Amino acid sequence: MTRSVPIAAVCRSVVVETDCAQAFEIFTHDIDTWWPKSHSMGGAPFKVSMIEPFVGGRWYAQREDGTEVTVAHVVAWEPGRRVVFQWEMAPGFKYDPGQASELEVRFVSLGPASTRVELEHRNFDRISSEGETYRNQLDRGWPVALDRFAACARPSPPNH
Repeated sequence: MTRSVPIAAVCRSVVVETDCAQAFEIFTHDIDTWWPKSHSMGGAPFKVSMIEPFVGGRWYAQREDGTEVTVAHVVAWEPGRRVVFQWEMAPGFKYDPGQASELEVRFVSLGPASTRVELEHRNFDRISSEGETYRNQLDRGWPVALDRFAACARPSPPNH
């Protein structure tokens, strides 16, 4: 059966008090500081999460049990501006590049020390009959992850 109504993208945003370059760095290079360890994609909890900083690079994690899981591959890498991933976690949070959706994260300057981080997770139509259910799960999960990211991007209070 062909789906006649496309599945809506998950769109979320958060404002952080840092410039675009730093926000990008925290989102990508420092992902292990904010990505929830419990968001382990259906296996043992994550021990460490990493993103390789180039087109074709992996977003992957090492689990506490020593196994490794690929979450996504980088399809666009524009530091300080945007990063796009082929999200390879399918329904049930199982690795399946044949059912990949797409995740784009944009960094929009609101001033010298303020950035709006816009997340769009899309193309759930590529996923099996569970695309709508999976989209709804991610719609509930991304706010949790973005809140953690925003907390890590907060400037540290000055020491007195």
